[in-house]
Amino acid sequence: MSEPTGTQRRGQDNRGQDNGLAVRAAAARALAPVITGKGSLTGLDDHQVVARDRALFKALCYGTCRTLCRLEALAGKLLEKPFKARDADLQALLLVGIYQLLYLRIPPHAAVGETAGAARLLGKAWATRVLNGCLRRLQRDALALQAEVDRDPAVALLHPKWWLKALRRAWPDDWRAICEANNIPGPMTLRVNRRHGDREQYLERLAGAGIPGRLCLHAPDGVTLDTPRDVETLPGFAEGHASVQDEAAQLAAVLLGPVIAPRPGARVLDACCAPGGKTAHLLELFDIDLQAIDSDAARLARVEDALERLGLKATLTQGDATTQDWWDGTAFDAILLDAPCSGSGVIRRHPDIKRLRRPSDITALAELQARLLDNLWALLHTGGTLLYATCSVLPEENADQIAAFLERTSDAEVTTPRELAWGRPSGAGRQLLPQPEHHDGFFYARLRKRPA
Repeated sequence: MSEPTGTQRRGQDNRGQDNGLAVRAAAARALAPVITGKGSLTGLDDHQVVARDRALFKALCYGTCRTLCRLEALAGKLLEKPFKARDADLQALLLVGIYQLLYLRIPPHAAVGETAGAARLLGKAWATRVLNGCLRRLQRDALALQAEVDRDPAVALLHPKWWLKALRRAWPDDWRAICEANNIPGPMTLRVNRRHGDREQYLERLAGAGIPGRLCLHAPDGVTLDTPRDVETLPGFAEGHASVQDEAAQLAAVLLGPVIAPRPGARVLDACCAPGGKTAHLLELFDIDLQAIDSDAARLARVEDALERLGLKATLTQGDATTQDWWDGTAFDAILLDAPCSGSGVIRRHPDIKRLRRPSDITALAELQARLLDNLWALLHTGGTLLYATCSVLPEENADQIAAFLERTSDAEVTTPRELAWGRPSGAGRQLLPQPEHHDGFFYARLRKRPA
């Protein structure tokens, strides 16, 4: 093959530069709704950039959200006057540029030039000079500017002030460690489908494919990869041999197992089931008649897709678990209530939570959780078990929530095991706090319905 001509090389260079502008402009567009509190990164579409830039696109979006408090404080120092509200995309683009300079191994000239140039793709070429000036000043004065903004604990710990206050109140000895764990991306953990072999066998298959990993400490079906991978590269993923699921989430099946394993054909409800990880895990392990409900049709479709890949079957129903109009009147032997919550235990996976949640949301979510508990308890057989779960670390949604339920529910008794190798006692339940390189933050409480 002949060498490319000078013209061809220039064309390739231009296309590469254009791609560099495009990925930064795409990140700014994706982040603008987040920084204005009007949208999230849920369902982030990386196909708006070319394949080779998708990893960078995700890194820019998630990394900027993860460090948002600090980036915004620095932007305030760099801008002579703030961008107008209609220019939220430019504000996002500046934050993307700051993030690259401070956190990514991107050559500074590329971080500055291609970020500033991306303003043209947003239809705002006038801002190129402003962005270029801000980022070049950051290059010159980075250490001094960072030291200045980091005097604010909310900036240094990358959490809004109200989050710090809530975490300090809930966990006076652990709040700083929780923040630090939240600021590190969580590891990629798999749940091995025992219908196709145990996790030790799958770990060997991973090693054979050049994918190093380790066994989870607490989840008997869990394997954590040393480095996140595209699921399509995992042995047998398409055939349902493994699924992505955090170690803490896998413990739901551990707690329900002793209740439903001795009862083949037990009638089980998975309420608020999407995206379906716990649904599938129960079906992989136990011979049960499972009904899974969720109020969101799109999320319920994801559950259906997951079960289809795994070759599993359940009765899927779109319905509101605070009502009973979807229920056929036959009581359940066991209910898993994976309640909607603040997500305060999974911030490291969803860093936009730090911006999008408000203090008032915690009160509203606690009220919703209480309604769910009261409604679903009536659907449970006498002698049946309800497992309450959240991916939260806040007591209002966890220990306090269950304490209030027990106070008003005379036929409820606690059966959460006292001796467990994971988490810590928290009221009637068990609390896991997020751990770097290990599990997310989660809460579980197991309750039995005794004769009234």
